[in-house]
Amino acid sequence: MDEDAEALEGGRIVVKLDDILYARRMTLTELAERIGITLANLSILKTGKAKAIRFSTLEAICRELDCQPGDLLGYDAPAG
Repeated sequence: MDEDAEALEGGRIVVKLDDILYARRMTLTELAERIGITLANLSILKTGKAKAIRFSTLEAICRELDCQPGDLLGYDAPAG
């Protein structure tokens, strides 16, 4: 789905992984190694290109970064 079609459907989920990694002084590579996910897959999540995330992956990220799922994900509501 392209961005125009996405915009017609409403808001979008925003991934705030970069901010939390920066606050924890951890690299994406280090997080990938700690949770046992490939750097490529974690990068897809970080850039917001992932279509889904497993709860087990979300749990592992939250455990390693000492955060809540709501700290990682946000909803960008459409204007108007």
